Amino acid sequence: MSKPQMKKATLTWKHIPELQPDHNNLSKCRPCGSNGFATVSMLEFEPTAAQLLKHPLAIVALVPKDAAVFAAGAFSGAAAKTVTAPLDRIKLIMQTHGLRVGQESAKKAIGFVQAFVSVGKQEGLKGYWKGNFAQVVRVLPYSAVQLFAYDTYKKLFRGTDGELSIIGRLAAGACAGMTSTFVTYPLDVLRLRLAVDPGYQTMTDVCFKMLKEEGLGSFYRGLGPSLIGIAPYVAVNFCVFDLVKKSLPEKFRNRPEASIMTAFVAASIATLTCYPLDTVRRQMQMRGTPYKTILDAFPAIVARDGVAGLYRGFVPNALKTLPNSSIKLTTFDAMKRLISASEIEFQRILEENRSEQKQGANASAF
Repeated sequence: MSKPQMKKATLTWKHIPELQPDHNNLSKCRPCGSNGFATVSMLEFEPTAAQLLKHPLAIVALVPKDAAVFAAGAFSGAAAKTVTAPLDRIKLIMQTHGLRVGQESAKKAIGFVQAFVSVGKQEGLKGYWKGNFAQVVRVLPYSAVQLFAYDTYKKLFRGTDGELSIIGRLAAGACAGMTSTFVTYPLDVLRLRLAVDPGYQTMTDVCFKMLKEEGLGSFYRGLGPSLIGIAPYVAVNFCVFDLVKKSLPEKFRNRPEASIMTAFVAASIATLTCYPLDTVRRQMQMRGTPYKTILDAFPAIVARDGVAGLYRGFVPNALKTLPNSSIKLTTFDAMKRLISASEIEFQRILEENRSEQKQGANASAF
């Protein structure tokens, strides 16, 4: 094994409020402007390049943990959305059918099979992924912020005993959902326009036309119902996922099939209760929408399409729920386990280096 690289000791000055320093003595040695006691910290024997090449998993541990978790959330969301992109586009076409075709034609609801065949005939295979690039561009920061924020909010809402109650989990999920939605909402509007409006070809085309014809406010149209809709959805989804998984036996808890099962149950419950708000949000995002508020949209959609109009696109949405949530949450769980494993591997190398250094010091003493 190659000889570990020793790092020099670093001298740092820190203020300790509880203690009163002896200014007469400290003034002789501390640097000008410092205010406190000197503490000496020895850096660990870090792995060499050869050790990292031999144990590549340890390389992940070199990335700050928060940054690694953030990246894991981004990758998980992008993978899930790309796999389920065709179903998502069919759902959007069904959701906005009534507004696009007018009052009379809207009464003839477009079905899942009809919408699926129509896209294939008019646009070919690539049509099912139209708007997916915009979706991935949006979902990278969206999933990263949402999953990272959920872990952060869970720490914030823990009780004095360190435990997280059901109310705390729901609050953490709601805050995470609203945070990620607010940050990435303009990208969501661009993706919708690109997916359902044949007049748009690229994200740049959509962006400039919206700014020119509708103004900056069009990028945030429908934000209200989006925040109202995403808060309970993410709250229920994440809370149920955590609670169901926590109730499983220890030996099954971290298995992929356990994540798939719990993700399906959680997403199904959340989707059934919150889907009408998603439909309202989509119709408020459309160009030329007559709706200014949620109170305008709900009765108008029911009057034109019936109560069933609030659930248009529910079938493809439900069909994508299993793979989407399962891929995202399962991948995120797996990547967090990978991060933990890399930290263990990194610490193991450090222990080996310390042990080798100690043996070398003992040998030199004799």
